[in-house]
Amino acid sequence: MWIFYAIGSSFFAGITAILAKCGIQKTSSDVATAIRTIVVLVFSWLMVLITRTWTGITQVSGMTLLFLVLSGLATGASWLCYFYALQKGDINKVVPIDKSSTVLTILLALIFLHEGLTWQKAAAAILIGIGTLLMISKKDTKLDEEANGSGWMFYAILSALFASLTAILGKIGIARVDSNLGTAIRTTVVLIMSWMIVFISGKQHEVKKIEKKELGFIVLSGLATGASWMCYYRALQEGPASVVVPIDKLSILVTIAFSWIVFHEKLTKKAAWGLICITFGTVVLAVI
Repeated sequence: MWIFYAIGSSFFAGITAILAKCGIQKTSSDVATAIRTIVVLVFSWLMVLITRTWTGITQVSGMTLLFLVLSGLATGASWLCYFYALQKGDINKVVPIDKSSTVLTILLALIFLHEGLTWQKAAAAILIGIGTLLMISKKDTKLDEEANGSGWMFYAILSALFASLTAILGKIGIARVDSNLGTAIRTTVVLIMSWMIVFISGKQHEVKKIEKKELGFIVLSGLATGASWMCYYRALQEGPASVVVPIDKLSILVTIAFSWIVFHEKLTKKAAWGLICITFGTVVLAVI
């Protein structure tokens, strides 16, 4: 069943990017992230209550808790970087960079989880890397930076890096704890981290100024994130990280489809070939 949870995670993650983009047109990405985290926190702890797994919290070892906290910190850092990049850059460029974390996750899974590296897996990773490069051509990137401001690519790369660490640390952290409980603990860490960033940057007063329409999209993106997390960590608990993560990254197809419908962002021929490479490489990882 873990493969179906991974597919569900992919779908909800794809919707998350679109809803979040709609919610940060005028709202600070840091503030939006903090508000979204509240929604995800409520969602995740509600799942703990429904599944009655709260009793397992007394059985969580110190080492497991440490990895869950570290995973939460990596998630928070990834979110903050991702939504800042999403606010400033084109969805069709930011998302591929973020999804390229698959390649790094495979390497980290090989080193720390000893999941092994076959020639098929290596070839798939290369395809994903090539596809990512095709989707972020230098010329288009310069034009995008002139229109929206520079810096988004740096944050998109950081988002991918922290996302990779999240998957590995999360895999270790939920090895001996229910995935719903593990997700709830991690989300609590993300909440604390995100609101600390808001208060440190002095943006807490902006919360009252958020338009109702954008607030609605932020809340919906939080619900989509919560659903994606529930599916993702259930799949990660039962399946190999080097396969679950690639399937989750297929959310790029959902995101790009909706970005065309909602924001009218079109792919160039070069970017389309890049998307094909990423998709094919991901599918190969899922079936080997």
